[in-house]
Amino acid sequence: MGRLFGTDGVRGIANSELTPELAFHLGKAGAYVLSKDNERPVVVIGKDTRVSGDMLESALTAGILAVGGNVIKVGVVPTPAVAYLVRHYQADAGIVISASHNPYEYNGIKFFNSEGFKLDDLLEEKIEDIILRDIDPNKHLTGEALGRCIMAEDDAVDLYVKFLLTTIDQRLDGMKIVLDCANGAAYKTAPKVYEALGAEVITIGCEPNGININDQIGSTHPELLQQTVVENQADIGMAYDGDADRLIVVDEKGMIIDGDKTICICAKMLKDAGQLAENKVTATVMSNIGFHKYIKEQVGAVVDVTGVGDRYVLESMLETGCVLGGEQSGHIIFLNHTTTGDGTLSSLQFMKAVLASGKKPSELSAEIEIFPQVLVNAKVDNDNKKIYMKDEEVKNAIDAIEAEMAGSGRVLIRPSGTEPLVRVMIEGNDIEKIHVLAQQLADLIESKFA
Repeated sequence: MGRLFGTDGVRGIANSELTPELAFHLGKAGAYVLSKDNERPVVVIGKDTRVSGDMLESALTAGILAVGGNVIKVGVVPTPAVAYLVRHYQADAGIVISASHNPYEYNGIKFFNSEGFKLDDLLEEKIEDIILRDIDPNKHLTGEALGRCIMAEDDAVDLYVKFLLTTIDQRLDGMKIVLDCANGAAYKTAPKVYEALGAEVITIGCEPNGININDQIGSTHPELLQQTVVENQADIGMAYDGDADRLIVVDEKGMIIDGDKTICICAKMLKDAGQLAENKVTATVMSNIGFHKYIKEQVGAVVDVTGVGDRYVLESMLETGCVLGGEQSGHIIFLNHTTTGDGTLSSLQFMKAVLASGKKPSELSAEIEIFPQVLVNAKVDNDNKKIYMKDEEVKNAIDAIEAEMAGSGRVLIRPSGTEPLVRVMIEGNDIEKIHVLAQQLADLIESKFA
């Protein structure tokens, strides 16, 4: 068995790679590691709408109860809701059963600590080590020492909705808003929030059946949202992914506003309100060069750059005191409100920015020039994924492209974390030109390292 935890928990095809047996062991090991010497740790468990969620929830629960832990099951809620509810219930840990934007046959298990943050590498390694070394943390407790399932005193969905409403101080009366909930975890919470704010709400992707999550809908497939916004002459559209920690916006003309643009618009709002802490925004190496130009020239702030992945964005934000960061994919963290990416919360902050500006979403979007990006994959031997930059011919080719771009573009090359690929990304003004340059560079890398 290889490494269990990836960049966002343990994932795989449910009942094949991610089995109930593995979930049982994760429940035992996780409760043991995260209990902080509490003989009766409390763990909050939430899930998305996948058909395999019940199976994995039961297995995880059994593992936690077996080591004397108690479980609060909160049912179908967004990932960020679990991060919030861990703090609300003063629990020792939280677990989310979800594979985010992936198809329904996949599922995943990810942990939050008692403060609502995703686990750091060290704690994940401790949990993993117990499982891979077949160490049994189960004390084979009996009788009253066994754990129980605890009934929450309040409805988890209502608690989370109330929290979200505290993050916006304006009404949305008279606005027509389309919400695409991807047939996933936000199908109850997001409409409740926007209806409570007085908006006229049109929903799509709010009829989950266990197998239609992310199926040609949601933040990775916004085409139906774009069409629905235009057909209904709506003011704006919001698309979430399966576990509702991402946001993609659609303006009133049906055009997509991606994570880069959303962060830019919200950064300007925070700066104007004197709330952009440390005068910084955090983003990954994949953020568009147009994003960097807008943050520097229009917001007057500095961009801290991290590796790809929301955990790296968060780590940097915690170190610097930055309150806004995220990814082009729409995973955005507002650290002044919560501890992880939250699609619904991000959409509320975007609405605040729209109202504060007095402009339409399309007008705000047009102020940000996004440069064309081309991504080409070079197939390489797995052993060669990290040595290509030592090759003089490759280095010279990159230098030549950067010189040719003359400050109006950039080259980014990085190895895939999961496949035998090197990803070649080039940005620039001329889409045809950068496509040729990216293909040529990928072909060179493939010819030398396949």
